[in-house]
Amino acid sequence: MGLSALAAAWFASRQANRAEWLAVWLAEAVLALGIGGFALVRKAFRSASPGLSHAGKQFAGNFVPPLLAGALLTPVLYRAGLSGHLPGLWLLLYGTAVTTAGAFSIRVVPIMGICLMGVGAAALTVAPTGGDLFMALGFGIVQIVFGLLIARRYGG
Repeated sequence: MGLSALAAAWFASRQANRAEWLAVWLAEAVLALGIGGFALVRKAFRSASPGLSHAGKQFAGNFVPPLLAGALLTPVLYRAGLSGHLPGLWLLLYGTAVTTAGAFSIRVVPIMGICLMGVGAAALTVAPTGGDLFMALGFGIVQIVFGLLIARRYGG
């Protein structure tokens, strides 16, 4: 997911208008959702655990609401001409999702969420400029660093 976010940040920064920029990031969101879903199913299959265990349901119940809020606010901000604030909003809400859902995971997951929230807050302070840089930092670098840490220390 982090590598595809880095590619999306590069590609999005080269778009001629905000509609094309938004299309790049929405496509990346769909791709990231697919990658994350595949990884979760694969991990559940490897560990022979049910995909929707009690902990899995708690994780989803805490992960989905902040993402849904971001999905609902995206067209509102875009139509209002405030799309420069979307990177901060997305990072802040994704970080919130990871933090709250991470309460049912290993300790490093909520720490990653807090880092993502920090990147989102920083993006909101400099919006509307620099959004792709913050997206690359949060969705790319933060996820890659924490993903490698989780893979190394906890086996994925």
